[in-house]
Amino acid sequence: MSIKTGTLIKLDQSLKIDRCPHCYIYKPTLSQIFSAQTQADNKSNSRLWGVYKCSQCGGLVTAGANPHNNVVHEIFPVTETVNEAIPERPREYLKQAVETTFAPAGSLMLYASSVDAMLKEKGFEKGNLYSRIKLAIDSHILTEDMGEWAHKVRLEANDQRHSDYASPLPTIQDAENCIQFVKALADFLFVLPNKIHESIDKIENADPSTPDSI
Repeated sequence: MSIKTGTLIKLDQSLKIDRCPHCYIYKPTLSQIFSAQTQADNKSNSRLWGVYKCSQCGGLVTAGANPHNNVVHEIFPVTETVNEAIPERPREYLKQAVETTFAPAGSLMLYASSVDAMLKEKGFEKGNLYSRIKLAIDSHILTEDMGEWAHKVRLEANDQRHSDYASPLPTIQDAENCIQFVKALADFLFVLPNKIHESIDKIENADPSTPDSI
């Protein structure tokens, strides 16, 4: 991940970033466990590297810096972002779910709320989440496999809402697994259609006298 313009982060014994890209805890304690300097075989592209461990989740974060001033210019892994093409309510639930990955029980409930809000945006407003998923499958808005995943998110959230003692408490990994599905669902329902519409508009509004305009 590249660093935002105007943000100055130094490669030091601890890495000062807003959120851990694994568990998303705010202002994580990231302690350096390894450092190295690398360059290409032709002696170019010299960089300093630091590997850091999150005290909350144990995840590793790698940061690359300019060797002349120790200013960090890239961080891996990339922090999850929520696309602005997703309607406001499901987008906000999804954003909050991602940001509370370190508290997986609450995160799972927010993921279910995001799925629920997405289906309502598609016109499935009556009934509960179970019936909305079923109607979305019957209407071919969701595939059978996607519907099965949506039900899995719904059931995991139900376990937390009802404090089901027969089910184990969720882990950060459970919440991270939900990120991938719910973001993929949002991409399928909103982000990809938005990109298609933007491309169609660009083609339709292109100047025919300039074939390279698209």
